[in-house]
Amino acid sequence: MANSSRSGAVRKTKKGPSVGTGGHGRKALEGKGPTPKASERTYHKAFKNEELAERSAAKHSGGGSKPAGRRTNGPKGRATEELVTGRNSVVEALRAGIPAKALYVAVRVDMDERVRESIKLATERGIPLLEAHKPELDRLTEDAIHQGLVLQIPPYEYEDAVDTASDIIAKWKKGHIANAPLIVALDGITDTRNLGAIIRSVSAFSGHAVIVPERRSAGVTAAAWKTSAGAAVRVPVAKAPNLNRAIGAFQKMGYFVLGLDGDGDVSLPDLTLATEPVCLVVGSEGKGLSRLVRENCDQIVSIPIDSAMESLNASMAVGISLYEISRQRAVQG
Repeated sequence: MANSSRSGAVRKTKKGPSVGTGGHGRKALEGKGPTPKASERTYHKAFKNEELAERSAAKHSGGGSKPAGRRTNGPKGRATEELVTGRNSVVEALRAGIPAKALYVAVRVDMDERVRESIKLATERGIPLLEAHKPELDRLTEDAIHQGLVLQIPPYEYEDAVDTASDIIAKWKKGHIANAPLIVALDGITDTRNLGAIIRSVSAFSGHAVIVPERRSAGVTAAAWKTSAGAAVRVPVAKAPNLNRAIGAFQKMGYFVLGLDGDGDVSLPDLTLATEPVCLVVGSEGKGLSRLVRENCDQIVSIPIDSAMESLNASMAVGISLYEISRQRAVQG
């Protein structure tokens, strides 16, 4: 007996015209745009090779060791965020009150006192706690030693130097600020800890702002926040695209620009401009003030020190100068 007598053995076909889809399948035929470059596809070998090359270049230029705090870059190299890694660094950053976007904690992290305190401080400040697996934290930190803790810090929002100086002097003229405007400008200071210490001194001696150049200058990083001991919350840091132009603008507003240098026109105790609006400019310990900045200052002030000592640390020189200005203002006020 033929198999065709079994049920289902006969193949049935549909005859006649079939009904169309009505255009429902048209989207499946549409293109999805140009194919991304190989170096832009995360799964492609070219992408991985480019990533390895960048990391290798960064390692050679940075000495090979990875710091506790690092930055990731956005478009055109602009810093978008900073990551503080490691249990000691994270808990110290949280103790210092550094602003943070999130605290990443490794899944099944080995809990110790530092981890518990970090979680407690982050919770009290309303910082989001995010759990992540170790491979994800390795990728996020580019294989830095994180010990299961990573603190994400948002980029510092700098004010404009000229706008900031103008706002301060306007408030003083209206009587909203008791002391004459006092700002500190940095010329070639690249150490973030120096910046943090200067911010702290400005806050301690009733200063109003710190000015940093757009290029070749330290910025407000986690290290600067920590060294400032929280003063970075109270003292604004403003950026100047061109420090010399900013100095000229300050002078037009009524500021007296005083440069700190070992070979000064006047000794600090003999300073007569302390009660006026002052912009104090400090250079790096090695090079001092740059030539143009020095020429644009109204007066060069020196701190009398023992002849055996060539120079003072920038933050120390600023602290001493601000103390003397504050002392003279108190005496003459």
